Amino acid sequence: MGTETPTNDKIDKRTAEQKAIDDWLPITSSRNAKWWYSAFHNVTAMVGAGVLSLPSAMANLGWGPGVVILVLSWIITLYTLWQMVEMHEMVPGKRFDRYHELGQHAFGEKLGLWIVVPQQLICEVGVDIVYMVTGGKSLQKIHNLVCHKNCNNMKTSYFIMIFGSVHFVLSHLPNFNAISGLSLAAAIMSLSYSTIAWVASVEKGVQKDVQYGYKASTSAGTVFNFLNALGDVAFAYAGHNVVLEIQATIPSSPEKPSKGPMWRGVLVAYIVVALCYFPVALIGYWMFGNGVEDNILVSLNKPIWLIVTANMFVVIHVIGSYQLYAMPVFDMMETVLVKQLHFKPSWVLRFVVRNFYVAFTMFVGITFPFFGSLLGFFGGFAFAPTTYFLPCIIWLAIYKPRKFSLSWITNWICIILGLLLMILSPIGGLRSIILNAKTYGFYQ
Repeated sequence: MGTETPTNDKIDKRTAEQKAIDDWLPITSSRNAKWWYSAFHNVTAMVGAGVLSLPSAMANLGWGPGVVILVLSWIITLYTLWQMVEMHEMVPGKRFDRYHELGQHAFGEKLGLWIVVPQQLICEVGVDIVYMVTGGKSLQKIHNLVCHKNCNNMKTSYFIMIFGSVHFVLSHLPNFNAISGLSLAAAIMSLSYSTIAWVASVEKGVQKDVQYGYKASTSAGTVFNFLNALGDVAFAYAGHNVVLEIQATIPSSPEKPSKGPMWRGVLVAYIVVALCYFPVALIGYWMFGNGVEDNILVSLNKPIWLIVTANMFVVIHVIGSYQLYAMPVFDMMETVLVKQLHFKPSWVLRFVVRNFYVAFTMFVGITFPFFGSLLGFFGGFAFAPTTYFLPCIIWLAIYKPRKFSLSWITNWICIILGLLLMILSPIGGLRSIILNAKTYGFYQ
């Protein structure tokens, strides 16, 4: 009997230590979020500044395919998001707080990590680098519009540094609940600048010599532009990389599982996403036709105060989005340091890790200000699986629905469409890199 007690103590001690670590890590530290937190976290994660390029994507897709792809992407990604919300607590008494934990449950400890983590990191770190550049360029636009006569021209690099400096402060907010206010502001901003974009387009009216044919003069050009636009539209719905991490912040009990409030939040978020995407894409294309610029705000051009306001909203939204995508990366880095390399959880560790990450994304953004077009290429390999078909594969692996049942057919349709997307969109992305390579400059 006497020999058993120390073992029990040891087990208790380990779980107490584990609990202390989990209480310190960003994803699992705070589990008292309300359902509306998940709504604005999801809006912030999904609606990127990319919404402003949707009219231009529509111009490359054409009316028929464009509308079909917009709506189909909305439906498929809502379905795969529902699957992830359902799978969060499918094992009684256990919560899959992170995307890779779900992958490990489906594919095994080692393989699950290798399937999910690289793709999740490409998405999250990639998005953060793009947001560094987007934030810097929007600040530069504001500067140039407001002060176009008696100001020195400043390089984009300096604006990216100004934008990055904000994150050296904000990155020390400990967890998702701590950034919920920031996330709410970002969600309101995304709805605001989307509304500015389409309302100002309506105000401008249909342009005199508007045309709706394809822009490219050659059929090869048309096909490649089509593939590129396919990627643009598909990746407009890429919030899945942080969805389990958001759900992990919602309280849960056997009587009231977290999937109820989470799903309510997701539905609200998806309605907001539709209100942002569909009017901007369809009205922008309708008013300007195939002459629409890559960024609809450039086509609008006047009045200056409105464009400055919209760009300011973009900056605030991108600040919130950056933090939202950075949080799971902070969690991964801190987990490895604390659980595997046995560092002591402390504010010094957090201070060093997070400042290093912000400095890294800022450095890459300054070095490659054209990173956004690179993401069109790399994103195809990472965004398409994590958003369109990895949840379906995990669902099939775990639930094993009957062959040719509705669930089985639906999942296979999503997997096939997602695979096509993964293969086709990087082709368009690669061609646009090759065409624009001569305009690329480092440290611009």
